[in-house]
Amino acid sequence: MKDNFNKKIIYFLLMCTLGVSCILFYYLMSSNTYGPDKTANKNNRVIDLLGRLQVAGNQIVDQNGKPVALHGMSLFWSQWMGKYYTPDCIKWLRDDWHCTVIRAALGVTPAGYLENPEVELKKMYTVIDACLDLGIYVIVDWHDHNAHNHQQAAITFFKDIATKYGSHPNIIYEIYNEPEKISWTEVIKPYAESVIKSIRSKHSYNLILVGTPTWSQDVDIASQDPLLFDNIAYTLHFYASTHGQYLRDKATIALQNRAAIFVSEFGTCEYTGTGLINRIELDNWFNFMQKNQISWCNWSIADKNETSAALIPGASPEGGWTDIDLSRSGLIIRNQIRLLNESIFKLPGQAELPPTP
Repeated sequence: MKDNFNKKIIYFLLMCTLGVSCILFYYLMSSNTYGPDKTANKNNRVIDLLGRLQVAGNQIVDQNGKPVALHGMSLFWSQWMGKYYTPDCIKWLRDDWHCTVIRAALGVTPAGYLENPEVELKKMYTVIDACLDLGIYVIVDWHDHNAHNHQQAAITFFKDIATKYGSHPNIIYEIYNEPEKISWTEVIKPYAESVIKSIRSKHSYNLILVGTPTWSQDVDIASQDPLLFDNIAYTLHFYASTHGQYLRDKATIALQNRAAIFVSEFGTCEYTGTGLINRIELDNWFNFMQKNQISWCNWSIADKNETSAALIPGASPEGGWTDIDLSRSGLIIRNQIRLLNESIFKLPGQAELPPTP
């Protein structure tokens, strides 16, 4: 009898120990700040909340006509960093970073789409399909500094995208990444008109982003001779350690001229992608974009050994990153995206749009 009693005591103690261990394990796992947010409402997809984006005056608005700003990440040139063009990577950026938009940068030249169209298209389709499945927006970016020299190829590409995906409100077209120092009126605008007509001919009336002269900085010049189409925004690119108040002044002029702006690419450092992070100027830019409800994508999801890359060399192509996998830039940007998109990723039944300022 005594032996049986002792065995029962030992069994009871073992069960208690196991129970405490399970509770501790659950607590540790649930308190991890990385990983899919268990409080996020994945049933209320971003696209269901915001719908087809439109341009009203100098603002981008949602399906209810309320001003809205998207915040997310740009992938690196597809031909050089295609390993991150994966469904798992995109899902991680939605679930953990809380991105509402991903920019898929189709590398056109060199050794890109023009030479290997099937290879690069497959990467783009993978990202687009993942974004559609996850209910977030995707920028289909013709990542080219000389797009006007490849006009027919761009027309064919965007016609195909509009035919295949144009009915989905998630799609945003970016038809010219960064024009160099060329004329807006004589070169970029005629190119844009031709490409936009090809997209609209396929009955796709989604938002279209158009690059501006001097590596998408001269939004003021474009605003003085605007494109005569609906749902057009002009891209503004900046790198915080290089571009300061003078570029925000140009953006202010464009806004005063009732041009909508979308920052489809920016970096925390110098325009080369290297150098130091200027946190003061970066915060100035964050404040400016938030004040004016300007959408943005940070450059970039890459593990290249440079300051602008969000990941350290060797970071997994499938996501699952923690602090040790992120660069300083990546840590800053992840925190900023999660902060700004917090109101969308809320408890089930409580998801709502970001407040209108």
